[in-house]
Amino acid sequence: HHGRVLRLQLPPEQHRLVVSAALRRPPRHGRGPLLLYLLDVLELPDPVLPQLPGLLDPDVPVAGLLVAGNKVDLLPADSPGHLGRLRQRVAEACARAGLRGAPLVDVRLVSAKTGFGLEGLVSRLQRSWRCAGDVYLLGATNSGKSTLFNALLRSDYCKSRAPDVVDRATVSHWPGTTLNLLKFPIINPTCDRIFRRQERLREEATKTEDELSNEEKKYLNHLKKQGYLVGEVGRTFQRQKSSPVVDFDPDMLSYSIDEDPRHSPKKHEEREEFTYNEVKDARWCFDTPGIVKENCVLNLLTEKEIKLVLPTQAIIPRTFILKPGMVLFLAALGRIDYLEGEKSVWFSVVASNLLPVHISTLSKADAIYEKHAGQELLKVPMGGEERMKEFPPLVPQDITLKGIGTTEAVADIKLSSAGWVAVTAHAEDKLLLRAYTPKGTTLVVREPPLLPYISTVRGARIAGTAAYRTKKPPSLVENLKTTERR
Repeated sequence: HHGRVLRLQLPPEQHRLVVSAALRRPPRHGRGPLLLYLLDVLELPDPVLPQLPGLLDPDVPVAGLLVAGNKVDLLPADSPGHLGRLRQRVAEACARAGLRGAPLVDVRLVSAKTGFGLEGLVSRLQRSWRCAGDVYLLGATNSGKSTLFNALLRSDYCKSRAPDVVDRATVSHWPGTTLNLLKFPIINPTCDRIFRRQERLREEATKTEDELSNEEKKYLNHLKKQGYLVGEVGRTFQRQKSSPVVDFDPDMLSYSIDEDPRHSPKKHEEREEFTYNEVKDARWCFDTPGIVKENCVLNLLTEKEIKLVLPTQAIIPRTFILKPGMVLFLAALGRIDYLEGEKSVWFSVVASNLLPVHISTLSKADAIYEKHAGQELLKVPMGGEERMKEFPPLVPQDITLKGIGTTEAVADIKLSSAGWVAVTAHAEDKLLLRAYTPKGTTLVVREPPLLPYISTVRGARIAGTAAYRTKKPPSLVENLKTTERR
């Protein structure tokens, strides 16, 4: 209610116990649950997905697993067909995780925040699962699970009366804030309901932006500023509400200009509840606590710092051209030294727009970190010398790469959850890099890269610097007919 989150200190083992206990419940309705796993595409390879089999009871069968790759709205299109490539990367992550005992139903790409892909996800759930059993929404902390739960609560996946009865999930930057198993009842997708829903989707797909109301246009433009991929989550089945009765105190209208109005005491509003018949045979969608990622830089940060590190707006890539002997800092959370190579290399930073990038030479890098870590230049962590005394030191890892061309990145260097740097080099050019992340966090070299052509999403070179001007690609709106320009 106050927009603040308690700083919870709950060990990862405790989170796993809560999630595991929920998943190990005896099957209801004679069928095991469907697992809806939400995966943050920015975090690939997902650190929690391989742990999923350990949370399940081998004696309690799981009917299936549907994986949704979230936050695709934050990533710019680096080339035609980039969504198909992202979906393939998510499918490969599932295969590498070795998920056994839970057949993979499908892989979808969504944005829980802007609504992109959510109508398709609801259709897929209704088509493949219908109302056969319960659904458990799983995922790592900060994957957007609670945001997706709230979106599904307002969609055709939820019974029409439920949004007025069910509390919404807590949405927060702080890891692991959903500590109870929130749930909503799943609507039974009868043939008539599916038909009416399809009719609504077809009708909405014929609209153009010009046909939207001023309020709808304003909201759409707000979403476009936040993400590259935007959709709309509507409702086919609305609960019929009685006309509101205006209740006023006539004495309130009789005070003079010199008097203060007297406030009538507010009447106690009774909380609406489900009836026994509504819940006894219901199938439920459960929102489980987020599983804490180990060896993650977010675990080292304060709430204020996390808000700067986790991107909430469409990421605008920042590309720099570096020669051997140059260094790139991503805040004070990561550093990449270009030690050896024949030619210049392009480093494209894909991270929160609020995180600063600083370019230096190898000879000055240590002094810059010593002087500016905790200060405004590097920004995160923040709090000066006292903050840096408790913050782990950066530890190095040497990386060797071979370039494949000036338009295609050879690999991403993922600096834990702070973001990544795509490395683009001349064909056959051998590179020696040294990357640093805080001690106790994981550095990943991602091959192939997630956005291989990201270095081409840039403006002109800024004279006298290593930087290129940034360029923000246009947004794409789902479920709306494109207005033809003449």
